[in-house]
Amino acid sequence: MSSEVLTVEQSYAADRFAAAQGVPLLDLMETAGRKVAEEAAKRWSPCKVLVLCGPGNNGGDGLVAARYLKEWGWPVRVSVLGSRANLKGDIAVMARKWDGPFETVTGDSLGDCELVIDALFGAGFTRPLDEEALAAVLALNASGLPVLAVDVPSGLGGDTGRVLGEVCVKADATITFFRKKPGHVLLPGRALCGEVVVAEIGIPLAALDQLKPKLSENLPANWAADFPWPGEEGHKYDRGHCLVVSGPAHATGAARLAARAALRVGAGLVSVASPTDAVAANAAHLTAIMVKPFEGASGLSTLLEDARLNTVILGPGAGTGPETRAMVEAVLASKAAVVLDADALTAFKDDPSALLQLMREPCVLTPHEGEFERIFQGLIRRSSTKVEAVRTAAATARCTVLLKGADTVIAAPDGRATINIHASADLATAGSGDVLAGLIGGLLAQGIDSFKAAAMAAWVHGEAALRVGPGLISEDLPEQLPAILSALKGGTDKS
Repeated sequence: MSSEVLTVEQSYAADRFAAAQGVPLLDLMETAGRKVAEEAAKRWSPCKVLVLCGPGNNGGDGLVAARYLKEWGWPVRVSVLGSRANLKGDIAVMARKWDGPFETVTGDSLGDCELVIDALFGAGFTRPLDEEALAAVLALNASGLPVLAVDVPSGLGGDTGRVLGEVCVKADATITFFRKKPGHVLLPGRALCGEVVVAEIGIPLAALDQLKPKLSENLPANWAADFPWPGEEGHKYDRGHCLVVSGPAHATGAARLAARAALRVGAGLVSVASPTDAVAANAAHLTAIMVKPFEGASGLSTLLEDARLNTVILGPGAGTGPETRAMVEAVLASKAAVVLDADALTAFKDDPSALLQLMREPCVLTPHEGEFERIFQGLIRRSSTKVEAVRTAAATARCTVLLKGADTVIAAPDGRATINIHASADLATAGSGDVLAGLIGGLLAQGIDSFKAAAMAAWVHGEAALRVGPGLISEDLPEQLPAILSALKGGTDKS
C-alpha cells in the first residue's frame, strides 16, 4: 500500500506531469471513470443507479462511470448540476459520449434509485454547497441509500478533512486516484469517506519524484527497514538505557507504565528515577526495571551525568509545579534524547516561550490537543489544517511534535509529517498516553531518530489497542508487543 498523501495542488500537478509525459488528461478521466464503475460493480449487485455529476472533472469521471455501468446492463440515470449546455472542456467531451438522457440535480433527484454515485464535487471544491447541490445532498443523507463518492464526498475539503459548510455527503466508500489526500485521513473527513480505495489511473510513479511529498500515512513500509532489531552479537548495552522520571509516592503508576513499554519495545535497560518518598512504591512493583533514587532537579542532573542514560521520559505523573519545570530544564540541558509528555508540558502553560527556548533535538513532545493549545497558543485556530499546525509547532520547537488524537499527526522540524490512523477508540483510557511515551523513549534509546521513533511508536501503540479490543486498559498494551514485533520482524504484517 502506498503511503504518500498529496495535497490537492500536488494532485493537480501529478495530472499535469502525466500530460507532459504523453498521457492525455482525457485518458486519465476515462480510466478514472472506469475504475469508479468497477468499484461499484465489486461492491454492489446490478441495481438502479443514480450518478450525480457536477460541472467539473469530477462530474466527467461520473459520466464515464455511468457509461460503463450502462454498457454492463445496469439501469443508470444521470443528473447534472446546472445546464448540460454549460458544460465545458473534458466533461463536455464525456457528456457527448453518454447516450442516455440528462436530468437536472434537485432535491427530488433520487427517485427510486438504489445506489448513488456522488460525482458532484471533488477535492478541489472550496466553498459550501448551495442551492440545488445542497438540497440534493440533504435528501441523499436523509435517504440512507448507499453512496460511492468520487475523489471525496461532495462538500468535504480535500486538504483539511473538514466539512466546507454545514453538510457534506456521507459516503459508504470513496474512490480516489493515484494517492490519498489529507481529507481522506484527517477527521472528520475520514469518517465521512467510509472506506477509501486508491485507484491507479496511469499517472507515472515518477510524478512522486517531482513532487517530493513530505506528508504520508503512517504505515510500517515507511520505517520497518529501520526498526532496531537486536544484532547477533549484540548485548543490552548496545540498546540504550531509558530513564523514566517518576512522580511522588501518590503518582507513580504513570512512570511505571511508560517504563514497561520502553522495555517491551526493546530498550536494553530501563530505570525509573524515583523521588525518595516513592522508592518503596516503585520497587515493590518493578522487577526487570531498576529504581534510581533522586531528589529534585539537581538530583536528576546528577543522574544524567552518567552518559549511559541516553534517553529520558519526563511528564507522566510528574505534577505541574515549579519543580517539574526545573526538571525539564535539567533534562534538556543534558545530552540525552528526551520525551516530554503530560505534566512536563502543562507546567509551562503560563510561560510556554520558556519551554520553546529550551527545546532541541533529539526530543519528542507528545501533547493531546489541550496540552498543544497550552504550549502553542491559538496555533490550531490560526492554521488552515491540523497538519500545518503541527508542522509549525515542530519548526517553532525545533523538535518532533506528536499531536495525539484519533488522527494523530507527527511532524519533524524539516517539514516531514505523517498521519497515524492505525488505532482504536479503545485507547481513550487512562494511561494510554504514558505507554505511548514509553514506546517512543524505548525507540529513542536504541538510536532511532525522533521522527521515526514517534511514527513507529504511534503505529505499534495503535496495533496493540486493535489487538486487545473492547475492555482495554493501559496495562494491556505493553503485553501485546512480543506478538506485534514478531509479526513486523517476520514480515507477516503487511499493513
